Amino acid sequence: MEEVKLMKGNEAVAEAAIRAGVDAYFGYPITPQSEVIEYLMAEEPHKRTGMVVLQAESELAAINMVYGAAACGKKVMTSSSSPGFSLKQEGISYMAGAELPCVIVDVVRGGPGLGTIQPSQADYFQVVKGGGHGDYNLIVLAPATVQEMADFIELAFKLAFKYRNPAVILSDGVIGQMMEKVVLPPQKERLYDEEVDKLYGSWATTGKKNGRERNIITSLELVPERQEAHNHHLQAKYKKITENEIRFETFNCEDADYLLVAYGSSARICQKTIQLARAKGIKVGLLRPITLWPYPSEAINKLADRVKGILTVEMSAGQMVEDVRLAVNGKVKTEHYGRFGGMVHSPDEVLDALETKIIGGQ
Repeated sequence: MEEVKLMKGNEAVAEAAIRAGVDAYFGYPITPQSEVIEYLMAEEPHKRTGMVVLQAESELAAINMVYGAAACGKKVMTSSSSPGFSLKQEGISYMAGAELPCVIVDVVRGGPGLGTIQPSQADYFQVVKGGGHGDYNLIVLAPATVQEMADFIELAFKLAFKYRNPAVILSDGVIGQMMEKVVLPPQKERLYDEEVDKLYGSWATTGKKNGRERNIITSLELVPERQEAHNHHLQAKYKKITENEIRFETFNCEDADYLLVAYGSSARICQKTIQLARAKGIKVGLLRPITLWPYPSEAINKLADRVKGILTVEMSAGQMVEDVRLAVNGKVKTEHYGRFGGMVHSPDEVLDALETKIIGGQ
C-alpha cells in the first residue's frame, strides 16, 4: 500500500528503490548523496525483499558490479555525486555499448575537481552528452521535487529495460538534501530467476537453458564493419527514444512574452520568479525539461516563435544553454544566467538577469 513520509530526496530515492523490487545496489559514499547508501544500509532491505546492498571499494568497482548484475538481467542501480560520476564514465560507456539496463543517480555538487559539497548543476555536459568514449546517449531524468526523486526510480527502470540502455536521475544537492512530504509506492516483489529468464532470456546471461545458445555480453568488437553496424543499431535506438520519450512541463506559457528554461531546483526557483515578474506586469513563462536527454528541442523551438526572448537558468557557468540555443536556431535572443561553485540563485536575481540580459537588451 502507499505510504506518506517526510523524507530527504536521497532517502526517497533509496526507499523507492526497495519498493521498486530492485535486486541490488552497489555504491560508494560521497557528499551530498551519502544518505542513499546510508539509508539502504540502515533499512537492511535484504530482510524485506532480498535486495543486496554493498559498499564497493571505489566508484570504479561499483559501476563494474552494476555491469555484472545488469548482464544477468537484474534490476540494479548505483548512485554518486559529481567526482564519483566522473570515475564511473568508463563503465557507463561499456554498459551503453553492451546495451545493458541500469539506473544511476547523480546528486550534483560544485566543481571542477573536488570543488565543494554544495549544490550545482554543472554535471550537465558529462551526463547528457555522454561523458565516456564513443557515440552513445544516456536516458536522463531531472527531478525537481522529492516526490519526483521517488517517482523517477520506477520510470528510470522502465525506460532502461524498454530500450536496454543506462538511465540517469540527474539531481543536485538542493533536492537531495531537502525534506518534503513524499507518497511512496506499494512494495513490488523482486523477479525470480525463472521470471528474469522469461522476460530477458533473449539477451541476459541467465544460464544456458532449454538448449538455447549461450549469451555473451560485451561492448568489444574488433571487426570495424561489425562495430559500425552496431553503432548504426545504437543510433536507430536513440532516434526511437527521441521520438517517444521526451518529457517536459510548462508554466504560464500561454500568454508569455518572455521564457525561462530551467530544470531541477533551478526550475523551482524560476516558478517564484514568474510570480515576481507578473506582479510587475512582465509576462514570463517557464519550460522545465524533465528529460534532459532526449531534450525537448521542438517544444522550445515552437515557443521561440511566440516570445521576445529566452533566458536559461542553471547552477553552472552555462551548459544547457547550448541545447536551448540549438533549439531556438537564432529565432530570438537567448541568454544564460547562473551561479556556480555551490552558490544558489534567488528568484529576485533571476528576475534581475531577465530584465538586464533580455528585456533591457532589446
